[in-house]
Amino acid sequence: MSRQEDFETMSTNIELPTILQQIRISVRNLVEFLLRCGDIDNRVGQGMQLRAMQEGTRIHKKLQKSMGSGYEAEVPLKLEIPTGRFLIVVEGRADGIFMKDGKPCIDEIKGIYQDVFLLEEPYPVHLAQAKCYAYIYGLRMNVPEVGVQMTYCDLDTELVKRFYDCYTMDELTEWFLGLMSEYQKWADFEYDWGILSRESVKQLDFPYPYREGQRELVSDVYRTILRKKNLFIQAPTGTGKTLSVLYPTIKAVGEGLGEHIFYLTAKTLTATVAVDTLQLLATKGYRGKVVQITAKEKLCKCEVPECNPDACPYAKGHFDRVNDAVYDLLMHHDLFTREVFLEQADRFMVCPFELCLDTSSWSDVIIGDYNYVFDPTVYLKRFFAEGNKSAYFFLVDEAHNLVERGRQMYSETIVKEDVLFAKRVLKQYSHRVELALERVNKQLLHLKRKSEHVMVHTSINDLVFAIMQFLSEMERFLQKPIPFPERDQIMELYFTMRNFINIYEFVDENYIIYSQMNEKGEFSVRLFCADPSRNLQARIDQSRTTVFFSATLLPINYYKKLLSTDPENYAVYAHSVFQKEQRLLVVATDVSSKYTRRTPREYERIATYIERIAAGKTGNYIAFFPSYQMLDEVEAQFEYLTGERFDILIQTSGMKEAQREEFLAHFEEKRTRSLVAFCVLGGIFSEGLDLREDQLIGTMIVGTGLPQINEEGELLRNFFDDRSGNGFDYVYRFPGMNKVQQAAGRVIRTLADVGVIALLDERFLQWENRQIFPREWEDFEKVTIDSVEKRVRDFWNSKKHN
Repeated sequence: MSRQEDFETMSTNIELPTILQQIRISVRNLVEFLLRCGDIDNRVGQGMQLRAMQEGTRIHKKLQKSMGSGYEAEVPLKLEIPTGRFLIVVEGRADGIFMKDGKPCIDEIKGIYQDVFLLEEPYPVHLAQAKCYAYIYGLRMNVPEVGVQMTYCDLDTELVKRFYDCYTMDELTEWFLGLMSEYQKWADFEYDWGILSRESVKQLDFPYPYREGQRELVSDVYRTILRKKNLFIQAPTGTGKTLSVLYPTIKAVGEGLGEHIFYLTAKTLTATVAVDTLQLLATKGYRGKVVQITAKEKLCKCEVPECNPDACPYAKGHFDRVNDAVYDLLMHHDLFTREVFLEQADRFMVCPFELCLDTSSWSDVIIGDYNYVFDPTVYLKRFFAEGNKSAYFFLVDEAHNLVERGRQMYSETIVKEDVLFAKRVLKQYSHRVELALERVNKQLLHLKRKSEHVMVHTSINDLVFAIMQFLSEMERFLQKPIPFPERDQIMELYFTMRNFINIYEFVDENYIIYSQMNEKGEFSVRLFCADPSRNLQARIDQSRTTVFFSATLLPINYYKKLLSTDPENYAVYAHSVFQKEQRLLVVATDVSSKYTRRTPREYERIATYIERIAAGKTGNYIAFFPSYQMLDEVEAQFEYLTGERFDILIQTSGMKEAQREEFLAHFEEKRTRSLVAFCVLGGIFSEGLDLREDQLIGTMIVGTGLPQINEEGELLRNFFDDRSGNGFDYVYRFPGMNKVQQAAGRVIRTLADVGVIALLDERFLQWENRQIFPREWEDFEKVTIDSVEKRVRDFWNSKKHN
């Protein structure tokens, strides 16, 4: 990408699209937003709506085709309503239009998982959607009456029941204008706030003097947005990547290039940095509505999240009050955090999590986990269900995490023993569900009998069909809320089964289907997404621009291939503002964590390295290890060698939040002797930890971070070997070196930081590993167990004279 133009020149000289003064809303969103009422109740028919949406396309086409040649299917309809200051554009697509008794008739088709002959009338929201289409079509055709046919189809039996009514245009007009009068205040807010926010962006300057290379990075992001491309950024710590990505994207929104910014993270800490950055911009004049989406478990005001009116007072009547709660928030806040939602939930007696999601619809910047855009189950359907792909920007922070997270999102496993447990529990409540589970179990037993320890399958169609039958029976069973002690466990299995079927729809050449017998004797079948790029690309395509950025996005082509399928994606390597003199980077030439070298003698040598480095200057150090076992072995040797000359901290498995905070508090203490913390590479303290200046002055990284060998890893290695011959790199070397770079990045966080980074494994000197080093590591030095102490002391002595 050319860097000849800076950001300010581009933003003033490039011709931008005219901002049309329109407030757009789909018919479906309009009626669902204004006409929802009653309780939140997840006990009845959970999952049916999602599966009905997925089956809906098939049944729509089948019913439309059966209506004959006079039936016009999938008719786009749009109505522009002038308000004096702006246009409200209501648009959608009628399932069908045909003539009946000499009058045009709107056909609205709904696929549902229930007995349609038990319906006595259409669902009010469904009917309202059809009446909107009837009104818009009636105006277009200038007719006195329009018929409305509601077509309900049982997706299990494909039996159909229809409801028909005819409305005069006077009736439809009075009804529709009443609906729009309710929506007017929301449209007024969107219009007025849009003007206020855009004007604030026009006056918004970069809040600091640009660091070296930062202006170019800002320009790269903005240029990518103008060209509707995607961008991968290798941004070393200190580049100010959060601000450098957010600022040009906000400027693009202010200039009408998009509407919503999704700032996506893998961890709460990086979300907090984004919030802090936006608050900084707010102090400089930016006006934007910013919502930080918090997980339901952290927002729920009940001890156990049970979303039904019997268990939760906030669920009872929630939909009757939530719109008022949202509007009140919009009038009084710009930043919507967990604390804001909890307080508002008490004021209006609404579910804080659902309030959070509803508020996101009116926000300029949505900060949340990757799930809310990329996960096929959790993604925010209110933004993406209509297929709008032009108005959004996705900013993916710490993007190296998305490879593994993407695999997890698009994979699922079912365990035979869980099926047998559910069968034992449910047989006393439903014979039909019991029989359905028995059919699932038989298919699993069939696969088990012909399986080895791990076996790859080309087809599991019979199992999938059996699971679909179970889901149908289970969904009918759930329509009658029957309490029983094991309900939570049964629902967990139900959700897993449902997700298994959903994921099966994605299965293609990027998947491995395999069965496995684990060490507990449990048999499972897994849909494993080996390469998530195609699935992630489908989500990326719903944005105008996606920016992936991380301090450890190397080798960048690896991430480009596994996070996207677009060959035209851009990539840049941002300039590091840190000086080489701020740190000493050494590589040990005479120790290794290779399995063949893991002996007491080698542990002693590694402990000696740690002791000699930590003796160079009194301060806080972290030593990272490939496993807890090796950590324990070296720590024991370290204690034996050093006695009480050092303070020692040890990371333990499964530390709770309070334990983590207590652990980190030690780094804030004043010290008379050095602290050495023994931690696991790739764990909670090797990424996202932000210890500055004297809080951390050195890290020692033992091993090249190679993930432990396991069955799934070997399947993945074979997969990429067959595809491109680089299975070991993709599965072991690249992820391992990423963990190493993350751990090394804990030392130098600011321009004031000084410290030592020691790579304690001779394998770092191998050409294959050196090729992955960041360019900032080109000045590394080789040391031995005999030379390291003097080299470290010389480094610290040189700082005394500066």
